[in-house]
Amino acid sequence: MRAVRLSVITAIATAAALTAVTGCTEKGSSDGGDGVINVTATDDKCEVSKKEFPAGHIELAIENKGSKVTEVYVLFPDDRIVTERENIGPGTKQTVTAEVKAGDYTIACKPGMKGDGIRQAVKATGKGTTAKRDPRLDKAVAAYRAYAQQQADETLPLAEAFAKAVKDGDIEAAKKAYAPSRIGWERTEPVAESFGDIDPKVDLRADGLKGGQKWTGWHRLEKSLWQDKKITAEDKTLADQLITDLKDWQKRVGKAEITPTSMGNGAKELLDEVATGKVTGEEERYSHTDLVDFKANVEGAQKSYELLKPVAQENDKALTTELDKQFAALNTLLDKYRADKSSYDFTSYDKVGEADRKELSDAVNSLAEPLSKLAAAVVK
Repeated sequence: MRAVRLSVITAIATAAALTAVTGCTEKGSSDGGDGVINVTATDDKCEVSKKEFPAGHIELAIENKGSKVTEVYVLFPDDRIVTERENIGPGTKQTVTAEVKAGDYTIACKPGMKGDGIRQAVKATGKGTTAKRDPRLDKAVAAYRAYAQQQADETLPLAEAFAKAVKDGDIEAAKKAYAPSRIGWERTEPVAESFGDIDPKVDLRADGLKGGQKWTGWHRLEKSLWQDKKITAEDKTLADQLITDLKDWQKRVGKAEITPTSMGNGAKELLDEVATGKVTGEEERYSHTDLVDFKANVEGAQKSYELLKPVAQENDKALTTELDKQFAALNTLLDKYRADKSSYDFTSYDKVGEADRKELSDAVNSLAEPLSKLAAAVVK
């Protein structure tokens, strides 16, 4: 799952108060164009070049001058994620393109990639430039929303079959239904943040719990089935809760904040998560069904790319040529781990050796690097 932080942003009356509380400071805003925001991250500061900027397309020019790996987020007031960039190493720079409407936001730097981060309140003003957006991009967003809705609609009966097996106390049937019930969710993870707090309810791992949060969702039940090898009364209640939360997700798809840049950035961030979670075996640590998630994630990222490709290809043909090549290579590599290309019957990940895991990791990284340029390519 992707890390969704649930704490509500406390309103700070003045910029001085914000600086005192969080360690965030404002740099002079003379650098860069109207839409460029320089973000300088250290181990104890998060400096931004502008606290106000025009709504529309923005570019975060991020530099990590600290000693820790960091991540940078643009957040809505309720902590939903507009865009993010993780795994920014010390001494490195990253550029992130996003699209924002007029309103209040927060930029957060998270040294060590932990906690709520060092935060700076910012504001987007004016009407923005999205009205001038290529109409093909509006069609891409509509098509992706339809795709996400289809995945949600198709997930419900599969999840209900999984929940029924749990409530029936049938461990083997529940195990068989587990991975298929997750495919649709994993395919929509490029925009999972836009679904609000659904992600931590249904897809959180035990080590992602914060502040007394109750562990619910697929992975809690996965642990019962594979590690504990028993189904309790609480598990049966959690199975019902999973269906309730997934029905909530199904309703939210039509209202989710989805933009061309969030599609592009989400696809890239998802590949980063594959590299840090799926390839390592951490995601499905009890069932070892990681390759099912892996394949579904790649399909979701590829769907985003294919919908954006007509515009991206006109703006950067070399980029789309490279992306076509790397998607094909990764899919071919994944096919090695299943006998039937039309099925999701993948090799149990505990049977995949370290050398093969490294090969998968290298293929993911080879795709993630050009994919990081997709959002910028569609707004040129």
